[in-house]
Amino acid sequence: MLNESIISEQVKPVTGFGSVFDVPLLPEGFTDVFHSYQVDTGDIRLHAVIGGTGEPLLLHCGWPQNWYAWRELMLPLSKRYTVIAVDPRGLGMSDKPAKGFDVNTLADDMFHLMDALGYDGFSMVGHDIGVMVGYAMASRQPERLTRLAIGEGTIPGASPSPEMVPDDRRLSDFLWHFAFNRAMEVNERLVEGREDIYFGYQFETKSGSPDAVPKYARDFYIELLRRVPGTLKSSFNYYRAVDDTIPQVRTYLDSKISVPVFAFSGALACGPMVEMEWQFLASNVTSIIIPDCGHFPAEEAPGVLLDALTRFLMM
Repeated sequence: MLNESIISEQVKPVTGFGSVFDVPLLPEGFTDVFHSYQVDTGDIRLHAVIGGTGEPLLLHCGWPQNWYAWRELMLPLSKRYTVIAVDPRGLGMSDKPAKGFDVNTLADDMFHLMDALGYDGFSMVGHDIGVMVGYAMASRQPERLTRLAIGEGTIPGASPSPEMVPDDRRLSDFLWHFAFNRAMEVNERLVEGREDIYFGYQFETKSGSPDAVPKYARDFYIELLRRVPGTLKSSFNYYRAVDDTIPQVRTYLDSKISVPVFAFSGALACGPMVEMEWQFLASNVTSIIIPDCGHFPAEEAPGVLLDALTRFLMM
């Protein structure tokens, strides 16, 4: 449903592949509540899917996805919150600049997005890349974040980096894409035209089971990477920018953030790692480890995650 009250020179409705009007198998009634908007922050144009009533709740997806990753949670959350599910820079329908993938710039993108929408304070849920973005936001402007839920990601620079060649092969299998994605150019040349092989493998091996993320969703994410110019390069630029992100993160480590934090993870993926890291980063942390779940809780166990998030956000 189009919300006329938020339309302005900065915020305009948008259609096309990747919007609410051209994605597969949305929950029934989804487009009665949600609409796609292009938000011009002054620095970048971001696509956001917005709907619902109540306090603002920002949903930040991870690699290599877009707003669609939250689809199963958005309608229930919209009954209590104005939900803003964003395509971060370089992903989905948002702009794909050549740079700006360091964590400070990514955090600025989210603050500027919420400024353009007229929101000062808000809560946030971040998955994967959204974890480090949420940490930078809570470190830089904690007064703007009411609550922060983060899941299935650790933060470059916040903890010692894993070994490059660990004794335990399972750790290598889980994290090898970090080094591959961080490479310059050769990864794009190897993956272009073979997106289904590379990204299909990422979804199949990082989920709790090969089909835990439905095939129609995997196919959609891969088609975005294949069809939309600049998306493949941008997906790797997040990892190339780790060179800048690590020193930025380390400037925040001297003090713990005060924003209430909820850490969630899948037992078959990050397990206890998310909570363990955040106990050193924040002073008020609660957590859940979801049984029989891999790296994509919003799609593998949406009901469990929704219940946990609802309890946390209402505390």
